Amino acid sequence: MRGFKIGTAFSIPVRLNWTFLIVLPVFAFIIGTDITTLAELIEDVLGREIEGAALEGTYRPWLLGLGAALGLFGGVLLHEFGHSIVALRYGCRIESITLWLLGGLASFEEMPENWRQEFWIAIAGPVVSVGVGIAFYGAFLVAPSTAPSVLFLFGYLAVLNIVLAVFNMLPAFPMDGGRVLRALLARNRSRVEATQLAAGIGKAFAVLFAIVGIFANLFLVVLAVFIYIAAAGEARQTVFKAAFDDVTVSELMTPRDQLDTVGPDTTVAELIDQMFTDRHTGYPVVENDTHVGIVTLEDATDVRDVERDAYTVADVMEREVMTVTPTTGAMTALETMQRNGVGRLLVVEDDRLVGLISRTDIMRGFTIIQSGVRPGAGDRTRGVGEPTD
Repeated sequence: MRGFKIGTAFSIPVRLNWTFLIVLPVFAFIIGTDITTLAELIEDVLGREIEGAALEGTYRPWLLGLGAALGLFGGVLLHEFGHSIVALRYGCRIESITLWLLGGLASFEEMPENWRQEFWIAIAGPVVSVGVGIAFYGAFLVAPSTAPSVLFLFGYLAVLNIVLAVFNMLPAFPMDGGRVLRALLARNRSRVEATQLAAGIGKAFAVLFAIVGIFANLFLVVLAVFIYIAAAGEARQTVFKAAFDDVTVSELMTPRDQLDTVGPDTTVAELIDQMFTDRHTGYPVVENDTHVGIVTLEDATDVRDVERDAYTVADVMEREVMTVTPTTGAMTALETMQRNGVGRLLVVEDDRLVGLISRTDIMRGFTIIQSGVRPGAGDRTRGVGEPTD
C-alpha cells in the first residue's frame, strides 16, 4: 500500500494513499447532503436534541461534512495506532500506517504467530475506537445546546466510532474480527488450518457484503472485493510460509556452476541473440567472477534495433541488484521479490556470486515440498531465464 508520507508517530510513518484524496471529499459531500437526516438520527440514538435548521446554509453543511469526514478518518488513524502500539510491545515492526479508500491499514513486516499476541493486536483497534466514541459522547453531553454544529460533530463521531468498532469485529477475515477468530481457532489447530478456516468465513462474508452492496451501498461491494482477495492471499501466504518454515535459499537456488551469465562487454545485439538461443529472459552480469549487475530482456529491448551493436550490457544493465545469502530463508526471499516487484535475486556469499533464486525456483520447491520430498540444490539444469513474473 503505497502513498506519500505526512508524518511519523511512535516511529511509525503515516502515509496517505491517493485514493484517500478521492474518498475524503466524497464522504464530505455525502455527509453535507444528508446533514439534517443525520442530525435527526443522532438525536434518536443519543437522546439529545440538535437544532437541525441551524446546520443548514450556503456553506455550513459542506464545512460540517468535511469536518466530520476528517474526524472520522482521524478515528480510523487512532484505530490503526491501537493495533500498532500493541504490536510494537510484542516486538513487531510496523512498516507504515496508510489511510486509503477503505479506511486505514497498518502494514506489519510480519504478523506474530503466537495466537495470544495476534488476539490482543487484533482487538486493540476496536477497543481504541470504542474509547474514542465514548470520549466524543462525553463531549457531546457537555457541549452547549447553543452550539448545534459542535453537537452534530461530536454526536456524529461518537456514533461512527462505535459503529466502526462493531463493524470491524465481524468475523470477516482479514478484518479485525476475522483475525480474532483466527487467533482463537489457532489455540488448538495449526496456524495453516486456522487461517484456512478463517479465510473461508471471510470469503463467505465478502459474498454477503457484495450481495447487500448491490442493492444498498456500492461501498460494500468494493469492501467485499478487498476482503475476498486479501483473505485468499493471506491464506496462500500462510501455506507457503509453513511449507518453507526451515528451507533456505541454498536448497532451491540455481547454483553458480549451472548458471548462464554474460559479461559487461557483451553487446545488446549479442545478448538478445543469446536470449533467443537459450530461451532465457535475464542473466547475471559477471566480471572476473564478481557480480556487477543483472540484465533482463526488458533492459535490452529498451535499445532501438539499429543501435544494439553500439550498446553493451554495461550500458543497460541494472547495477543496484538485490541479493540474498545461501542461508536466507526461502520465504524471506519470496517476500523480498514480492515487496520489490522483481522475479529473481542473486545469491551472494562473501561478495562472490554463488547462484540465483527466482520465483520459478520457489514455486518448483513448493510443489516438491507439497509432495513430501525435501528439495535440494544441484538437481536443476536450467538457466535463469525461465518466466519468473
